[in-house]
Amino acid sequence: MTGAGKPFEGPARASTATGTDPARDPATTARRRVAVIPRPTGPDRPDPARQAGPPATVRRERRTVAAVFLAPALMILALLVAWPIARTVWLSLHDSAGQHWVGLRNYITIFSAADTRRALLNNAVWVAVAPTLVTVFGLIFAVLSQRVRLATVFRTILVMPMAVSLVSTGIAWRLVYDESPDRGVLNAAISVVHDVFRPASPYPGARPRDATVLSAAGHGGYASTHTFAVGTQVMLPLVGVARDTVPGGAVQAAAPGTTNGALSGVVWLDFTPGGGRVGAIDRGEQGLPGIRVQAVRDGRVVASATTDHAGRFTFTGLHGSGFTLALPASDFAAPFGGVSWLGPSLITPAIIVAYLWIWAGFAMLIISAGLGALPRETLEAARVDGASEWQVLRRVTIPLVRPVLIVVMVTLIINVLKIFDLVYVIAPDSSQDAATVVAVQMYKVSFGGSLDKGLGSALGVLLFVLVIPAIAFNVRRLRRDPS
Repeated sequence: MTGAGKPFEGPARASTATGTDPARDPATTARRRVAVIPRPTGPDRPDPARQAGPPATVRRERRTVAAVFLAPALMILALLVAWPIARTVWLSLHDSAGQHWVGLRNYITIFSAADTRRALLNNAVWVAVAPTLVTVFGLIFAVLSQRVRLATVFRTILVMPMAVSLVSTGIAWRLVYDESPDRGVLNAAISVVHDVFRPASPYPGARPRDATVLSAAGHGGYASTHTFAVGTQVMLPLVGVARDTVPGGAVQAAAPGTTNGALSGVVWLDFTPGGGRVGAIDRGEQGLPGIRVQAVRDGRVVASATTDHAGRFTFTGLHGSGFTLALPASDFAAPFGGVSWLGPSLITPAIIVAYLWIWAGFAMLIISAGLGALPRETLEAARVDGASEWQVLRRVTIPLVRPVLIVVMVTLIINVLKIFDLVYVIAPDSSQDAATVVAVQMYKVSFGGSLDKGLGSALGVLLFVLVIPAIAFNVRRLRRDPS
């Protein structure tokens, strides 16, 4: 019992009295440790300060600033993207004037009309061929640009077509594809090679003056209607040759002289301005030099001769009779007329080549950037292990650069689905139907003779739907791999 007025002694004083140090007391030490352990602020018990977040005033200010900065972009997006899409979908469900509701009739027309089916088929060909070709050539050019001298000049030349507008490019390629070798660059080059192996005759279009003397023998040649014996002179008149196209060495036609024991004759232009005798050589009528004449007996060519400057020919060493004289088709071979590149059968491949010429440089630039980021150690290790350059390209380079190739392919697929300029400019009127694509068909329907707003809008919606999968794939890939 404590005495009166004696102060109260706590546990520490009592412990001292008993001889125990409070600082070393286990119970006191445990209490102190528990007191300094911070409270958990993890998911089980969140920190109240953090959970509260910024004050409501700050949050309102942030939302206001975000709305102010986003409002112009959202307005532009709504006016230039959302509203046109909604309006196009609405018009696609109406008639040609855009006034009366027709439901899905326009979409049914798209898949039932022959011209729109042709457009869809051509778009499928474009998607299957053009992006693949451009990517392959872009890869080849990108690899070559790392190995050739003057790589900058090489890349500049390949990228230059992208600096020209598609309309100008279409006009240039239309001239390249012109069917006439005198105007079309491509056909002019082919004509040079063609004429080496099959030279043109100076007498294309020539024909017999008298069908009782010469008749068609098939394949563009002619043969005499009668047979002749040795010692006979044969007159073979022709017409259909312009006087100014006769070779310069031609002279007045003349029958061959007396040739005993030989079969002879003359081939001449039996035409005199103002009149003349048929089948007879008149003054001023020229011989046709350089024509090949064949003597045929029993279906076999037994002799051949070429006319001189006066159109005369002579067969020597023949005996007997029953010879037919033939003028082979080579005497009347027309010059190379050119390939109809812009015809219905070749128009789509021709336009794809022009597209390749334009976009190969773009693919090369993107793929070159991907090749430049490849680890050189990996390529060198493959070469040290004995891999050839082809094996390095196929088994190392292409797998490493595959993400870049996918980017190029998807971008080009989106681009070709919307192809319009090249097709509309390059394809002539006679081949527009064969080369048409969805974008061209939409333009024709909407702004052509029919002015069908409903069907044109339906084609626009269809084109938009076709592009969505490629865009979605690209966006998903970028989200998965932002680098």
